[in-house]
Amino acid sequence: MNKQPKNTVCLWYEKDALAAAEFYAATFPDSSLGKVFHAPTDFPGGKKGDVLTVEFTVCGIPCIGLNGGSFFKQSEAFSFQIATDDQEETDKYWNAIVGNGGQESQCGWCKDKWGVSWQITPRVLTEALAIGGDEAKRAFEVMMKMKKIDVAAIVAARRG
Repeated sequence: MNKQPKNTVCLWYEKDALAAAEFYAATFPDSSLGKVFHAPTDFPGGKKGDVLTVEFTVCGIPCIGLNGGSFFKQSEAFSFQIATDDQEETDKYWNAIVGNGGQESQCGWCKDKWGVSWQITPRVLTEALAIGGDEAKRAFEVMMKMKKIDVAAIVAARRG
């Protein structure tokens, strides 16, 4: 019997937690779909027998998707940050999210079709910001003009 993790991220969905969990499991490494629980009775967001919660993992992080109805919406106050190694990986995840009914935003941020925010962040950007000084300033200024992060432009900015 699997022991429930001490800490689990719980994400509120209107009604599509299972579809979201299946998408995440198919899209990201070290991600999987777990147990699906059905409501034992009617509840404010649904009926007896509807999917109530879904256990899933995103890049090793345990999560629960709750089909809670339309009472609460996702916001940018929560996001998954996915570190990428190169432009190919950045494009892969960005295009998967945006191409599946999602929406582009600024500075490496996008939303999936369920409203969950994602930061698709190349490590070269994170490393530049950690260094500080002029290198960080140049990388940051270039990033502020982007939607999807352009790795080559960040590398060039780091060099000056």
